[in-house]
Amino acid sequence: MRSKLPFNYIPKPVGILFFLIFLGCNQSDFISYKTFEQLPKIDIHSHYKYSRAYLPEFFNKWNMKTVLVDVALKGEDGPVRNFNNYLEHYKEFPDYFFLCTTFTAFGIENPDYIENTIAQLKKDISNGATMVKVWKNFGMVTQDSAGKYLMINDARLNPIWDFLVENKIPVLAHIGDPEQAWRPLDDPNNPHYNYYKNNPEYHAYNFPEVPSYEEIIEVRDEWVQNNPNLEIIAAHIASMANDLSKVAVRLENYPNLSVELGARFGDLAMQDSKKVSAFFERYQDRILFGTDYGNAAPSSRLSQEDLKEELDRLDEDYQRLFKYLVKSDSMLVRNQKTRGLALSKTILAKIFSENFFSIIEK
Repeated sequence: MRSKLPFNYIPKPVGILFFLIFLGCNQSDFISYKTFEQLPKIDIHSHYKYSRAYLPEFFNKWNMKTVLVDVALKGEDGPVRNFNNYLEHYKEFPDYFFLCTTFTAFGIENPDYIENTIAQLKKDISNGATMVKVWKNFGMVTQDSAGKYLMINDARLNPIWDFLVENKIPVLAHIGDPEQAWRPLDDPNNPHYNYYKNNPEYHAYNFPEVPSYEEIIEVRDEWVQNNPNLEIIAAHIASMANDLSKVAVRLENYPNLSVELGARFGDLAMQDSKKVSAFFERYQDRILFGTDYGNAAPSSRLSQEDLKEELDRLDEDYQRLFKYLVKSDSMLVRNQKTRGLALSKTILAKIFSENFFSIIEK
C-alpha cells in the first residue's frame, strides 16, 4: 500500500522548478495571436451531439478538430447513452471529429456484465471510437443493490482496464467534481456557483450519503496507480483545478496520467498567473486542451437567428480561452480578473495537438 500524501504537499524539487522555469521562459518562442490561429488544434472534450452546418467552416477558421465525448446519464431504467448521435455526426463530417465512447458500472452485479460491457466497447471502437470516458457516476451516482456507491477502483472492473490496455485505448476520466460540490453555495463569484445552482442533483453538499471529495480523490488515485499501463487523461484538471500544487503531486507520482483543461479555466484564473504559467511549462507534455462545449438540441428546433447567436457565442467562448493561453493582457475569465499566460509556441503546439496524438498513436 502506497503512503498517502497530504493534499497540501508538493515536492520541493517541483516548487523549485516552478520558480526556475518561470525565470527561464524563452520569450523569443512566444507567438502572435494571428500565428496562433493557424496552429493545429484538437479540442479533446466536446459534446456536439447534433449536427451543425456551420461547424466545418468554424473548425476550418481555427484549424481545429474535436473529440465527441459520450456521457452515460442516469435514466429511469438505467444509463442513457448518446453514442449513436455522435456517431451520426462523426460520419457526416469525419474530417473534423474523433469519437470517445463510455460505459458505467450499472449492472455490475450481473454475471454477464463484463462480457456485455467489453462487447459494447469493441463495437464502438470498430465504429471509430479512439477513447473511452468514465464519468462521475463512478463514486457519485451509481449504487449497487445494497445502496453502496460503486467506485472506479472496484476490482470487478479490472478486465475492462486490461482490455483497454491491450487495445491501446486511453481513458478520459471525470472522477469526482470540484471541491465546491461539497461546499455551501455562498460565493456567487466562484466559477462553479452557477453550475451547482442550476444542477442541484450534482451538488453533493445536499446529499451527505455521497462519498466525500477526499474519499473519491483517494480512490481515483489508487485506480491510477494500480493501472500503470493504462493511459489516463484526468478530465477537468483532475477535479482539483483550484490548486495546481495538488495536480503536480499526481503528475509527479503517476507517469501514466495526463490532464485536460475543459471547463476549468475559471479555476486557473483564480490563481497567480505566474504559478499557472510555471505549471504549464513544467508539465507541457502532460496537458491537453479541452472545453466541454457542445449543443443539446437538433438544428430543426432552432431558428436561423438562434443558430447565428449560438455560433457567435461559441466563437466568443473559444476566443476567450485562446487569448488566456496566448496573450499576456489583463482579462476576465469566468468572473475572475487575471492576466493571460502568454505560453510559448512550443508549449501551445503540445497542448493543442501533439500531446493528444502522442497518446492515441501509442
